[in-house]
Amino acid sequence: MSVAGKARKITTNTLQEMKSVGEKITMLTAYDYSLAKLVDKGGVDVILVGDSASNVMAGNDTTVPITLEHMIYHAQCVVRAVDRALIVVDMPFGSYQGNSKAALDNAIKIMKESGGHAVKLEGGAEIVESIKRILSAGIPVMGHLGLTPQSIYKFGTYTVRAREDEEASKLISDAKLLEEAGCFAIVLEKIPAELATKVSEAISIPTIGIGAGAGCDGQVLVLHDMLGITMDFSPRFLRRYLNLSEQIESAINSYVDDVRCGDFPNDDEQY
Repeated sequence: MSVAGKARKITTNTLQEMKSVGEKITMLTAYDYSLAKLVDKGGVDVILVGDSASNVMAGNDTTVPITLEHMIYHAQCVVRAVDRALIVVDMPFGSYQGNSKAALDNAIKIMKESGGHAVKLEGGAEIVESIKRILSAGIPVMGHLGLTPQSIYKFGTYTVRAREDEEASKLISDAKLLEEAGCFAIVLEKIPAELATKVSEAISIPTIGIGAGAGCDGQVLVLHDMLGITMDFSPRFLRRYLNLSEQIESAINSYVDDVRCGDFPNDDEQY
């Protein structure tokens, strides 16, 4: 039986084993109990309680506004639902940059209050001191390089990152730095596939791609995007497995019609 097929809980060590045998890692976001339960039952290895909740749950244009308390709330909901998957919680913007002591305090708060299994931070050399300090407390850290949405106001666009040699070279250097610091995995977002493959081969820890091609050790998508709940986001890397937006709207329209015409509830649906 494959590593991922075992009934035991997924841990950071499991992911390392999967990379060592060439078994792909699956990761999806979740922010609430009901959907997290379905994601876990579906066999996903890692559930990311992403700061993308700022977009899909709160309706913000960016991930910047979401707070530490919001992230802890969403993580608590997910933790209650999950039996098998490794749960990684995004540290939100402002909770770890520039102050490694505050970063440690906030990471501890997330772990103690949410019950999550690890945290994720965006950035490379600029935040390595925060990563090291969090790791010193025994908290597993997942890195995130390439397009880092928390820095959208710096980039000014969600376009593909690291196309130029200088930025590509820095990304490779940052990936090695995060590995040396002790991160157990790194998300590579929206970078050229050839570069992502090069990074994946250059480091011993797993890489999880989103818009980074098939050469990564695993893949992640935002759940609401791949289920077709959110339809206003259609990048090239997104594959929609359902069109729930249309199906849900149709179901609600049918309910409204049935109530208004007196068809619901019928004799079998009342006491």
